[in-house]
Amino acid sequence: MKAAILGISGYTGMILLRMLADHPEIKEIIPVSSSKPGEKIIDIDPGIGKAVMEKTAALNNCVVDISSAVTQKPDVVFAALPHLASATTCEPFFGKSVVIDLSADLRIKDHDLFQKAYNTPPPRPDILKIAVYGLCEIYEKEIKKADVIANPGCYPTCTLLPIIPLAAKGFIQGTIVTNALSGISGAGKKATIGNLYVERTENTCAYLPGKTHRHFTEIKKELDSFDKSLEIFFNPHLVPIKRGMHAASVVSLKSNVSEQDIEKVYNEYYGNKKFIVLKGKKLPETRDVWGSNRCDISWQIQDGKILLFSVIDNLIKGASGQAVQNMNIRFNFDEALGLKQYGEL
Repeated sequence: MKAAILGISGYTGMILLRMLADHPEIKEIIPVSSSKPGEKIIDIDPGIGKAVMEKTAALNNCVVDISSAVTQKPDVVFAALPHLASATTCEPFFGKSVVIDLSADLRIKDHDLFQKAYNTPPPRPDILKIAVYGLCEIYEKEIKKADVIANPGCYPTCTLLPIIPLAAKGFIQGTIVTNALSGISGAGKKATIGNLYVERTENTCAYLPGKTHRHFTEIKKELDSFDKSLEIFFNPHLVPIKRGMHAASVVSLKSNVSEQDIEKVYNEYYGNKKFIVLKGKKLPETRDVWGSNRCDISWQIQDGKILLFSVIDNLIKGASGQAVQNMNIRFNFDEALGLKQYGEL
């Protein structure tokens, strides 16, 4: 099977390159960059090994442009491109390849909501109609049939996975307050003063709190799919680590919901899911999932409220790993193929 990666020089593209090099079903990788066509992959990413070189040998281990990638007829295309540029760049592949878009371009079907989040109309409203939201543990059946998959954001993945089962069962009510912490790589590989080492080290801050972060809209539209009565205040923070994400949410439980009910619903949803680890009351830590495609979830009940805790690697389960998981589901491979279920030391 052939896989194209659009945007191989960013963090998510670089990780996809490594994951697909180790994936037994991927025989050829087509590395694509609009700014670096013709350059040797190893000059762009010196960290790659022989497996990448072997799977790009047909292209002389060089990066190609979009038009050249189209002629290669990839079976699957991973678009690791900036928001608002990805969907239009993928135009030549729609209807010819399975497209897994890691940007936000196809995540929000409602045009007004998209406009509210990104201050512009959706770039490909026609494709929105067929795109499936690729939150793997929730929409597996839909992903199996999809030719366009909108890979969720890292914050929504980490925040929604512990909340959705409770919302779907009607166990919670009122307003959810989520405080989420992200490593600096969540901002992408761009040169901005706020991402400099001197600015971020020994420093933590909230940004775009409440209902102002663009991922708030993505989270809220998913919650509405299960319980429109729920509100959420989403407070993201930057912390001085490279990778990792931690979400802590608190919400009121309905009076008739017990500890046993909570445990039962989580086991119904996630008991057989390879990438969800249910930790009960034991609090999860980002180091436990670093480098893996896992989401670890724990919960505690206090004074009529439930406290939810979840951790992911924002570049893996929050981006590239979930994209590969979506591919595995779509092509009927073992869901865990090419993905780690354990954290690296």
